[in-house]
Amino acid sequence: MGVNNNDTRSDSDISFFDKVYEVAKLIPYGRVTSYGAIAKYLGAARSARMVGWAMNACGNRDDVPAHRVVNRKGILTGKHHFKGTNLMQQLLENEGVEVVDNQIIDFEKLFWDPMKEL
Repeated sequence: MGVNNNDTRSDSDISFFDKVYEVAKLIPYGRVTSYGAIAKYLGAARSARMVGWAMNACGNRDDVPAHRVVNRKGILTGKHHFKGTNLMQQLLENEGVEVVDNQIIDFEKLFWDPMKEL
């Protein structure tokens, strides 16, 4: 990976971000996971916030389905990092995920746990 002079992340952060993206790419269509579930899978259980930073930083990467990563309660906390007012919700709804008041309906049923699935 080339180094971007405007990128303030350290090498360890960059590799962590890349690991987050690799897990996020595996979330099946129509399913969702949480920042914490990805962090736990990567052996960094207390790094849910860092997973959130990774998701926020992948705005121009069409290969990472960041819209499928939400908080532990199924709330679209990262929605303000998407272009457009309701893009995150629209992307989820296009996959058949129902969202009401920024919260995923049937979150437990749709939850994809990388610890169990991978």
